[in-house]
Amino acid sequence: MALKKTSEWRKLPLTLTELCIDTTLRCGQSFRWRKVNDEWTCTLHGRAVFLKQDPTHLHYKVAWPEKLQGGNKPEADNTEELLRHYFSLNLDLGSLYGQWSEVDPNFRKRAPTFTGVRILSQDAWEALLAFICSSNNNISRISQMVHKLCKHYGLFITHVGDEPLYDFPTPEALTGPGVESHLRELGFGYRAKYIANTARTVVNDRPSQWLESLRNPANPGFGNPKLSADQHKTYKEAHEELLSLSGVGPKVADCVCLMGLGWGESVPVDTHVWQIAQRDYKFGKTKAKTFNKAMYDAVGDHFRNLWGPYAGWAHSVLFTADLREFAGAATKVEAVQEVSIKQEPAEEIIGKVKKRKVAETSVAADVKVEDVKDVKDEAVVKLQRRSLRTAVRVKT
Repeated sequence: MALKKTSEWRKLPLTLTELCIDTTLRCGQSFRWRKVNDEWTCTLHGRAVFLKQDPTHLHYKVAWPEKLQGGNKPEADNTEELLRHYFSLNLDLGSLYGQWSEVDPNFRKRAPTFTGVRILSQDAWEALLAFICSSNNNISRISQMVHKLCKHYGLFITHVGDEPLYDFPTPEALTGPGVESHLRELGFGYRAKYIANTARTVVNDRPSQWLESLRNPANPGFGNPKLSADQHKTYKEAHEELLSLSGVGPKVADCVCLMGLGWGESVPVDTHVWQIAQRDYKFGKTKAKTFNKAMYDAVGDHFRNLWGPYAGWAHSVLFTADLREFAGAATKVEAVQEVSIKQEPAEEIIGKVKKRKVAETSVAADVKVEDVKDVKDEAVVKLQRRSLRTAVRVKT
């Protein structure tokens, strides 16, 4: 496909303390950005976007297909507007950091000053499928799966060197009768069924603009029409509706709410966040690596009450700081825990822990590798995997 001439490099004044793309684009939010030398590349809203950064500016250029979907060329290049939306540049990260530090001594103590980690405002459909792929998975393999979805079902945009770039596929593109079997052939495993079922549900069983109706009205999707007030949902309602989809549990739903639907208060709780809550916030008495729904909700509510409407942002900054510290320590955990957790209301969660020394074994199914986010690169994932090689048996 022929291309319009790629634009010249343009720039936005932006310091590394307000946005660090090297951290933000590889910390487990989006799985399609690729870095070659000093340039990051991805397709967004029908165009190829190229990014690089220096201490004072974010530099970008764009390439459009000559023949756009629908046969129309853009009336104007709105890539700057897209990037401001995608990186949520309307929010002052330094101000938020100051607010969180004021109410949380642990945040002030542990989080490095102005990490430049921002929550991405992604397309809700892309976030939904990407985090369905995250089940029992790691950053590298999730990225491979998302790349395959684009390659086999997305619209071709351009080449970067010899590599073709595709946009993310629409729900309609994934509703065909052979999609599930094809995805299994491509290595998606049981997630193939989740993806095919979810696509059919969204296209056939939900109203038009259903996903957009779950979005935070204060953070509308890029290029999408604003919905009437009676179509808007609350965060809790959005989370609950997402749980009705195939392959979506509480954590996946929260990831979609935070990174795809603009709900800043959404706090995805994984095993690492649970450990942080116990270690730094004296949350609960059990050292369980797995937790029930009441525990999940209690951790999220605790951080929402502490950090406020952008609790999900604070959680990500603290999580990133913790992983950096963990990577430096490079310690190894070899233990097994037998945990008995009482199924009680969230505010009364207690437990009893009995420890015994054993030989290191494989991680239990409930301690999922996809719960360990990568901040720097795949080496951190491997380090986390080694440190989480514990056998956990939960008695209920």
